[in-house]
Amino acid sequence: QALSAMADPRDIAEAVRRACVDAALEAYEDAQIRGLCREGAWEVAIEAVRTLDVAAVIAAAEKKD
Repeated sequence: QALSAMADPRDIAEAVRRACVDAALEAYEDAQIRGLCREGAWEVAIEAVRTLDVAAVIAAAEKKD
């Protein structure tokens, strides 16, 4: 099925953006709690975004419709 038939592409994009921001913030805060410096925490945050399961975020967004 076409993506547009399942969910509004803007809703999907917003869900992915929110998930990326949430993943980055959570990873950054956790890294700082574990004692990493700002640079190290930033690297952990970026890796969290890189490894985010985008397919799962999209599937969840589609279920909301």
